[in-house]
Amino acid sequence: MRGHYEELAAEYDEHWVYGPDYVPWMAGRIAEALRLSPADRIADIGSGTGLFAREVVRALQPSHPILCVDPSEAMLRQLGTPSPPGLTPIVASAEDIAGGRARLPYNEIDAMWLKESVHHLADPAHTLRGLAKRLAPGGRLLVVMLPATIQYPLFQAALARFEELQPDPAAIVEHLRTAGLEAGLTHVEHELRINRDRYLAMVRARYMSLLSTFSDSEIEKGIEEMRVAHPEPVLVFPDRFAFVTGQRRGAGV
Repeated sequence: MRGHYEELAAEYDEHWVYGPDYVPWMAGRIAEALRLSPADRIADIGSGTGLFAREVVRALQPSHPILCVDPSEAMLRQLGTPSPPGLTPIVASAEDIAGGRARLPYNEIDAMWLKESVHHLADPAHTLRGLAKRLAPGGRLLVVMLPATIQYPLFQAALARFEELQPDPAAIVEHLRTAGLEAGLTHVEHELRINRDRYLAMVRARYMSLLSTFSDSEIEKGIEEMRVAHPEPVLVFPDRFAFVTGQRRGAGV
């Protein structure tokens, strides 16, 4: 899967940003769920190009740089050289952080999030347990993920494969509780409006990692299916996310 993101890195932001409101909206929901403050030591685990970390920096003005952690150097290079103020790139996987194999500038993390990356973890229970150990007393961890089913205007084979691959948010809650965190589950929803041809181009570029499991011919067949099912020029559909939150006991918690 790392190769998928290496290939997509240069065009990632173009394909991933549905519209001008999406990134500020999601970054705001992340900041609210984690109750971020400027004094927090923060990590974005699986940050990619830092889309959401950049927006959090802009809105929060943290006193410590946000750690943008990703195994793909190509994705992290999109932050710029040198990195923008308030962001520190760390080339490492979630497993590296969980296992203590990556050197971080902070001994403990006050708040970390994983956005739509938990499904890439080979052993989510083990990795989340390791990440929980990196939290400071009272530290918060947020897993942002799609629910078990989605209402995207994708072709049917893609929707079926999504359901095969996507973890159940309830299982992630249990993993965090097993890791010793106080955990809970909420949902947020954002209405997406996107030009149909642009969305088809995003599918062709395999903007979702699950689309990388389809061949070129399967993608083209799927796009034709989508054209027939959605003749309207602007696609309107809900983008619903599960927010799994966990907090380490301590510091008055």
